[in-house]
Amino acid sequence: MLTLFRKTGRPSPLRAAIGHHVAGTLAANPAVRPVTVQGVQAYCHDDFLDAATCRKLIARIDAGRRPSTLLSDKPEQNFRTSESCDLERWAPDIRPVDEGIAALLGIPPEQGETIQGQRYAPGQQFRAHHDYFFETQSYWRQVTAQGGQRTWTAMVYLCDVEEGGATWFPQAGFRIAPKRGLLLAWNNMTADGRPNDLTLHEGMPVVRGVKYIITKWFRERSWL
Repeated sequence: MLTLFRKTGRPSPLRAAIGHHVAGTLAANPAVRPVTVQGVQAYCHDDFLDAATCRKLIARIDAGRRPSTLLSDKPEQNFRTSESCDLERWAPDIRPVDEGIAALLGIPPEQGETIQGQRYAPGQQFRAHHDYFFETQSYWRQVTAQGGQRTWTAMVYLCDVEEGGATWFPQAGFRIAPKRGLLLAWNNMTADGRPNDLTLHEGMPVVRGVKYIITKWFRERSWL
């Protein structure tokens, strides 16, 4: 089904160049496969993390989890009901994962935000949202000073889930089921560097089991 969408924001040669570079890097990697969908650059890498690393990250998330928050001027109740924790990027067991994701995408590590770990128990979800920042929100001035717009998102599923918990892109028309070690990456921008409405995505409610993921967002400039 062809989905129509509106273009938002202004073209950005910098963001467009980042998108072109990362897409080329991923396409050249034989372990990476594209998600065939119109209007969104998205890629998967099976077994990006091994089982032992996934178990260690799950333990880290369980030890540091807290209620997830929203960056929004008007946060909605029950919009994001998962738990989250920040994973210290210089820790000996986190740094290889952090820098490994950056290397896979071909983005300098300093442009990456701190990895966030997330836990979804049965019934928990993250309703449809975009990862890019909105210039109309009050936070825009702050994020501009901290590396600017988010470009790429990389997410790794740390476990299988008995039922539910898929990542769903309702406007682009695809969903990815949790699978241990699977990395999903997508460009939040269009080819000309505008925020891409089609990257609207949802962490669907878990029905049975517990879902653990890590997410790393990249900025257009240095975040550190």
